[in-house]
Amino acid sequence: MAASLAPGCSVRVRVPASSANLGPGFDSVGLALGLWDTCVATVTEEPGLHIDVRGEGADDLPRDASHLVHRTMLRAWDELGVAVPPGLSLRCHNQVPHGRGLGSSATAIVTGIVAAQGLYDQSRGVTGPLDLAFANTLAARLEGHPDNSSASVYGGLTLSWSDGDTGGTTTLRLRVHPDVSPVVVVPAEQLSTAKARSVLPTHVRHGDAALNSARAALLVHALTSDPAYLWPATREWLHQEARRESFAPSMGLVDRLRALGHAAVISGAGPSVLVLTTDERADAVEASVDAGWRVLRPGVPDHGAQVEADTEAVTFPALLD
Repeated sequence: MAASLAPGCSVRVRVPASSANLGPGFDSVGLALGLWDTCVATVTEEPGLHIDVRGEGADDLPRDASHLVHRTMLRAWDELGVAVPPGLSLRCHNQVPHGRGLGSSATAIVTGIVAAQGLYDQSRGVTGPLDLAFANTLAARLEGHPDNSSASVYGGLTLSWSDGDTGGTTTLRLRVHPDVSPVVVVPAEQLSTAKARSVLPTHVRHGDAALNSARAALLVHALTSDPAYLWPATREWLHQEARRESFAPSMGLVDRLRALGHAAVISGAGPSVLVLTTDERADAVEASVDAGWRVLRPGVPDHGAQVEADTEAVTFPALLD
């Protein structure tokens, strides 16, 4: 028999944005960014679903059962063996830009999983840390690739790989060198991940794969040990050129910044541009960007998804089997 959540359980969840690929680390390397989506999830006595959304993307997001955070909570509860409560309130505030290659969908998916876990644990009176491995594997499965979601789960720099036999995802979290300072350049235009991935080639030349693998290895060294190698470490052969026409202005900016010696790449599926630089060069990067782009310096958080009891709600210690 599925467990049920008692009305009054309430958690507050914070999940960071992310950038994926970072050049050569296609579908495997992610970097958490200090832009945070926040959601308060509450099991209510009144039946029905109530969703309030503010901030980035609020005008375009649904307020019904199709909302991604809600859909993900249902999936997580199904995996955990928890019955869907008859009443649920979600109050979301988004800082992560939507459709810009900064992991907004992965952030929503991680938010849903962590909120579902948090309510489940609170109902049982469990106060220990969340099972982040569960959140990481389920988020990667729902997202389709682990790079963005793993960075949102764990924070920092993440390297992820999937086990083809078990379907699980394993993530190694690395500490970013303290001199590394990401600059994110956000255009007004949006681009869906599905559209960006649809133009990728189905085959890659062996020579290109070899070139890319060497730079991916160098990328880890540059980000963790020696930022002097960031420029050569962010050269890649797998995805950016194939998608150039999909985000031509962004690739033009990448070209200009790289010509000036800055380690610029397309952030995730684009069209935002990520520049991996240092504090002393960040001003020069910003000065090289034309008007019309939004420039952010979000930093790299050393932690990922967080959940805590919402202090404005009454907690009921019951979960009935």
